Amino acid sequence: MADAKLQIIPLGGLGEFGMNCLALRYKDDILVIDAGLMFPETELLGVDIVVPDISYLVENRELVRGIVLTHGHEDHIGGLPWILSELNVPVYATEFTLAYVEGKLDEHKMLDDTELIEILPGVKFTLGPFTVEPIRVTHSLVDCVALAIDTPVGVVVHTGDFKIDFSPPDGKAIDLHKFAEYGKRGILALLQDSTNVDRPGYTPGEWSVRPRLDEIFSRTKRKLFFSCFSSSIYRIRIALELAQQHGRKVAILGRSMVESSEIAQDLGYIDVPQGLIIHPGQINDHAPENVMVLISGTQGEPMSALSRASVDNHKHARIQPGDTVLLSSRVIPGNEKSIGRVIDHLCRRDAQVIYDDGSHGLIHVSGHASQEEQRLMINLLRPKFFIPVHGDYRNLKKHAELAKNTGVVKEAIVIEDGDVLELDGESAVRSGKVTAGRICIDSGSTADVVQDIVIRDRRHLSEDGFVLPILTINKLTGLVERQPELVTRGFVSGETGLMEAAREVVIKTLENSTAEEKADYGVIKEKIRIDLKRYIQKNTSRRPLIMPVILEI
Repeated sequence: MADAKLQIIPLGGLGEFGMNCLALRYKDDILVIDAGLMFPETELLGVDIVVPDISYLVENRELVRGIVLTHGHEDHIGGLPWILSELNVPVYATEFTLAYVEGKLDEHKMLDDTELIEILPGVKFTLGPFTVEPIRVTHSLVDCVALAIDTPVGVVVHTGDFKIDFSPPDGKAIDLHKFAEYGKRGILALLQDSTNVDRPGYTPGEWSVRPRLDEIFSRTKRKLFFSCFSSSIYRIRIALELAQQHGRKVAILGRSMVESSEIAQDLGYIDVPQGLIIHPGQINDHAPENVMVLISGTQGEPMSALSRASVDNHKHARIQPGDTVLLSSRVIPGNEKSIGRVIDHLCRRDAQVIYDDGSHGLIHVSGHASQEEQRLMINLLRPKFFIPVHGDYRNLKKHAELAKNTGVVKEAIVIEDGDVLELDGESAVRSGKVTAGRICIDSGSTADVVQDIVIRDRRHLSEDGFVLPILTINKLTGLVERQPELVTRGFVSGETGLMEAAREVVIKTLENSTAEEKADYGVIKEKIRIDLKRYIQKNTSRRPLIMPVILEI
């Protein structure tokens, strides 16, 4: 098949932030890059997480050779339990990423059934017709890689999430030399992170937050509560170093923070001096000026350690007047209200709250490349085709325009979830769509998939409430034993006597029904529902959910 083409098929992450998942297909082999989740928007009532629809992969399960992960953030690995419950394929990732994956799979009781394979930057491995070389990149998490994938029609580079940092705290800088080597060889296509395409210039390195954080440590007179993303290993390392420098003992609170710091210590990313860490129960054994509490909950998650401490409902974290709370993180869009609520509570406790509002100096830096870094990567690789990934449509569009303006790419192509892009050595053509979309999951369980109709019903209930007409029918005679009762929740009648009149509607419906209709509970329920719906809608312009209930006696 000399005319066989490489297909690039995004299943998530192109058209939204999160849920990153992309398939590469050549003939009868599919390689999957990342398996992320997305946290739900407010209109997805009661949904815990959102994962990509992998119907395409399930339909072609015998062709899937493996899932390769770029790094360990939830928007790249969080969908693994769901995907692996449908596809039992090997997972390839770096050491630190695998540590996160193991914890996640163990939680879902899937660890023993999954083949996990460690990969190393610079060490190639083969999956079917694909030869993959991980290339070290810097990000806000450690042990992150881009992927250079040698295919029969050319080399495809997927950057994963990256920024260009030449001096990260762990000393493992981005390998620009390797990208330059691939650029000299010739790149067919570049898939590049679009997250920060709106930001001009360069993203500051991780060390750039240290001077301002050092100043905060120096000025803080009482306890310091230091909160950052639990996956921000670099930030945790800097906080621990500053605590040691300023003579503060460190208590770590929050499950995710404890797990991340333990993994980072085990793998050598954090070196903790003997005696620095204390048990949370020992916080009160030390003077307030000698304590730092490393605490999770920067996004105002309701049950996080910081949220509970802010309302004085944490066993160990008692925030006193004069304590300082430092939020060394960005606000994830959609979390503004919950974060604002936590900050309000902290202020009520007379704590000094320092967060990234632009007035406190540099206390947080992004992990994503800004425009100049994106241009630099494009100029190094000089790809024939440029495909922006990771972001809303407007981000992808702007990123494509940025790539075109560099003058080094033949064509910049914006595709979205489900699009099939076919490439040979000379052309890139859209060739239809596959099934793609979002799967809503309740309770973090891989089994509890929430269908669209359930979301619709929840929205219906949240807006209009429900009405339960309750009828008591004698099983032997078929007669209605007492007056129908109407129970409402979330439905407010607009006028006095409306519910009394609604009860009369139910009685009239029963009077106008034959004995056979009354004996068939399905029929009589539907008649009552239709008549009551018509009456309520006519008199209130509202449409509550109406669910007749029949009690037999």
